Amino acid sequence: MNFKVKIIVSIFSLFLMISSLKAQNTQSLLSEVSNKVKSYENIQIDFKYSLENTRENVKQDTRANITLKGDNYVLNMLGVTRIFDGKTIYTIVPEDEEVTISDYSKEEDKSISVSEMLTFYEKGYNYKMDIQQNIRGRKIQFIKLSPIDSNTEIKNILLGIDMQTKHIYKLIQVDSSGTSYTITVNSFKTNQPISQNLFIFDEEKYTNQGYYINKLE
Repeated sequence: MNFKVKIIVSIFSLFLMISSLKAQNTQSLLSEVSNKVKSYENIQIDFKYSLENTRENVKQDTRANITLKGDNYVLNMLGVTRIFDGKTIYTIVPEDEEVTISDYSKEEDKSISVSEMLTFYEKGYNYKMDIQQNIRGRKIQFIKLSPIDSNTEIKNILLGIDMQTKHIYKLIQVDSSGTSYTITVNSFKTNQPISQNLFIFDEEKYTNQGYYINKLE
């Protein structure tokens, strides 16, 4: 092996070593974020949700909040409340005075569920370190996620992690049509005192208020 070939092999070996180290660092960071999320009894998040499609000249911003405990959640967004008790989804629309009740099937719903929004990246994605930004004095490390399934509508996801708290600060999802969905966390609270009935739907309460109860089979 001549000198030039040795140099090329050495550079290539170094590149592989650095790439492997970066992958380990990325996996380690994601595992740390996931383990921290799972250690909390409950999580309350206030966030900004943005949808943008420059091709269609569509842009929408809204504030929302969610309380998570295990698989259960209560999501308030766009004037609609959605309750999930682990088996059934209750969608409450005050404007229409209607409640839609539907069973949740993980096999049929291939999208990222609300209860998995902080840990979805554990399966089905390749990942690599992306840019690091200083946002309002916070060091945010972005990780780029690419779906392993090439048939999915998701093109890629940027996951921004606060390096001090190891909490997710921002999520930017881009789909195949060019539409981007951005979640920016404004407040992240953990282990808050919450009602034991928070995830229990009171059908009688809404019936008495004149709501139409739509039960999907």
